Amino acid sequence: MKIQYASYQETLSFLQQAMSEHPHLIRLQSIGDTWEKRPIMLATVSLDVAYADQKPALLYTGTIHAREWIGNELAIKFVKYIIENYRFNPKLMNALTRNTLYIVPCLNPDGFEYSRNHFSFWRKNRRDNGDGTFGVDLNRNFDSNFRKNPDTNSNTYPGPAPFSEPETQAIKAFVELHPNITVSLDYHSQGNVFFPAHKFNHEVEIEGTDLNVLCANMNAEIKKVTGRQYGIHRGKPPANLIRGSGREYYYAKGILAVVVEVGTQNIPDYMQNMAQSVAENIPALIYALGEAINYSSLAPKRVEGFTISSIAMHSVSLEWRYQANVDVYFEIYRSERNKNTCNEQTLVAITKSTFFTDVQLKSGQHYFYNIRAVDKVTKIKSPFSPEIRLKTQLANDEFSLTVFASKTDVGYLGENYTAKNKEHFGYNSMFIGVNIKRGICYGLVRFDLTQLPSNAALRSASFSLYPMNRVGAKVEKYGHWSIDIIDNDALDDIYDYQKVKNAKSLFSLGYTIESDKMTQGIWSKWRFNGVERAGLQAYLNRQKQSGKSWLILRLKGPTTLPLGSDSQMMQFDIGYGPFGSGLHYRPSLELIYTKSEQMLTLVPEVLHTIYPEHVVANKLASGFDEQGLIVYGQMAFSSQSLPAPDTTVITQAYLQLNNSNKLTTNKDIRFTIELVELNDVNYVSVKQREKIEYIGYEISHEQLADKNSQHFIFDSYSRQALERLHSENKPFYFIIRATAASKANNLLIDWYPAGHALQAKLVIHTISRRKYPLATPTDFTLTNEAKQLKLSWKNPEHADFVGTFVVRNRFHPPKSPFDGVKLYAGKDEYTYDRFGHEHIAKYYSVFSYDDVPNYSAPTSLYYSNNQVISMDELNDDLPTEIEDEDMFLGDD
Repeated sequence: MKIQYASYQETLSFLQQAMSEHPHLIRLQSIGDTWEKRPIMLATVSLDVAYADQKPALLYTGTIHAREWIGNELAIKFVKYIIENYRFNPKLMNALTRNTLYIVPCLNPDGFEYSRNHFSFWRKNRRDNGDGTFGVDLNRNFDSNFRKNPDTNSNTYPGPAPFSEPETQAIKAFVELHPNITVSLDYHSQGNVFFPAHKFNHEVEIEGTDLNVLCANMNAEIKKVTGRQYGIHRGKPPANLIRGSGREYYYAKGILAVVVEVGTQNIPDYMQNMAQSVAENIPALIYALGEAINYSSLAPKRVEGFTISSIAMHSVSLEWRYQANVDVYFEIYRSERNKNTCNEQTLVAITKSTFFTDVQLKSGQHYFYNIRAVDKVTKIKSPFSPEIRLKTQLANDEFSLTVFASKTDVGYLGENYTAKNKEHFGYNSMFIGVNIKRGICYGLVRFDLTQLPSNAALRSASFSLYPMNRVGAKVEKYGHWSIDIIDNDALDDIYDYQKVKNAKSLFSLGYTIESDKMTQGIWSKWRFNGVERAGLQAYLNRQKQSGKSWLILRLKGPTTLPLGSDSQMMQFDIGYGPFGSGLHYRPSLELIYTKSEQMLTLVPEVLHTIYPEHVVANKLASGFDEQGLIVYGQMAFSSQSLPAPDTTVITQAYLQLNNSNKLTTNKDIRFTIELVELNDVNYVSVKQREKIEYIGYEISHEQLADKNSQHFIFDSYSRQALERLHSENKPFYFIIRATAASKANNLLIDWYPAGHALQAKLVIHTISRRKYPLATPTDFTLTNEAKQLKLSWKNPEHADFVGTFVVRNRFHPPKSPFDGVKLYAGKDEYTYDRFGHEHIAKYYSVFSYDDVPNYSAPTSLYYSNNQVISMDELNDDLPTEIEDEDMFLGDD
């Protein structure tokens, strides 16, 4: 027992005193009685509380599970904070002025008192089941896919029928009488994780972004206080999702519903851990309360048709639809990770327009975009549109390779399971850390990098891992998780615990994740820094030289336990096995690289010096004649010696010129070189030339006197122009032009002529790389086979074809292979959407790709009510998804 926590009677006394002292702020009522005749008390908090039921509201429920005391304790401290600070905290005052807080500190008073006074880890209420057992798990007693269970002794016994318990009946009646509730937070322990609601169908919901952003922004408030990061984890296939919970009941009523699991123990040390949990969650609650109005009938409508218009290397264009003549503007948020905040730190645009181009982005980078409308007058915000996910195009000289470990190459090794460790590979999860049952456990992931070219030069590298469950990490701020690169030559058996434990580490990735930063439901990504990337490059080079292609990562956690603790263990998804969640949850290694360059040196095919009255061939000079008129130098290089234009990328180019004389003058004479389009070699044509770009920077006659050899370096635009001229089979024309600050006469620089050792040179560095996507897959169709949706298509026939990429999105046709749920990547011409619900409308797109990869334009289709509609048959106004809360909630 722990006496620092408030009893239920102390909670009631506090609330009664708070109401008597602040009647304008707090109203108290009983919403029902328990089996043992305790009142279930609910406090209403708002400014002015007499009008509370007319405002949008947040519903707070706590301690529905008896042993999870945090819910009750946080409720008391939150109400106390409100009383003491609402006059001085502008965020809190604004939230209470526009919104209402309904707060039930303890929804399970009987169980709570039983836990406090007799059995600390009691979970259920105190119903007499009539067979010698007591209690119903109240969070299995709602009607949200209620599942019967005859085992009354079970900790999760759901009761004889939905809403059989007075506690769930009480909250049900209250919710049904208060349609102003728009957000609900149900506080539990343990896990430091947000669990957004779901609809049992494993499909993305229209409110999915709202739920994730609500949690992420609350997470940001938590992090400000303690630095702790909570996970955000919605149930995913093929998990057996929790049934009969309050969260899903509220969600079915149109309420944004989230379970918040606080701390790493059910009843933690009060002065240290509980005090921290309370302190970090109060600002998160203030934020959530302020959001209630944004999901009410007062809020602007959700933006429709939010989609990708185009994707380039360093920019992305987005577009959307909104009803005309509405006085709103739009906020656009961008992040480099999923389930991230939408706040001032990620706000990239405020616009009245219905399109936006984001610039200065990184090539080959994943980005996540969100949008909401804002009422110009009231500043009330709309719900979010479904999030857009994409990856910018690679730079012209870059390649990308994403590698997934095969089934036999990913798993964990347990100290106490040495005979069974091979069975842990390709089966369900990796357990990393230490607990009493398994002992010390190491994760191991081996990647086959055969596809990586031997001349690959790494630009970036990152390793991604999906944390599935952190409930086993029970000790706050104890231990850390890290990754080593293991020497493949020193490990001849990846299934041998001792050999893996003792394997030589080449280097560790640069940072570790501490226990209070280890989240679940949010991808963990280790990015190689420059030193680590160089180490990886050197190791891969050695591997290639010896004919090997393995990269082995060892994942480590804490190896000891403090007194009285039985576990400090993290569970990670591997994508395989009955509880692995498929391809898009497998550990992955993402590499961006370029290849070794080839250098070509071109000499000019023709040289001309162009005077106003005549042209001199095979001579290169520029400056001013006797009358002060410009004399132009002209060079032409043939592109015929370059490799095929469709697979040639120019990575670097420069002109090298050497002058054979110097100018003696006090005038400021400067020389520039232009890449031009030229129809004829005469003075008039040159003066009327089409300029493409200046090459490098101008040089003065003083610089020419100081150094005879000059390099004019092409910028990125000029290199692209060279590639265009090459593809059009045109020569490269250059004009040398002189300029003077004042009139200059009879001043010419001579450049060495053709055939001379110091003649002009055009030096070009290239790599071989496809520049254009393959043809789009054709004949894209969908059929329903035994409640599984089968997608079929025809691959393009081309020697450079590597595979097709299939993605699903419920809300718009995917225009990027990353904008939705990845279903398949490979050379087959069919796949199954094994988790897509057959009665829920959605879009599918299929892309072809090569070895860069360049992705083709998508072929898309729309599936609804067992009908498949080609996107070509749809009007510009795409179908709008209509949610029916009671439809198609069948078994998972």
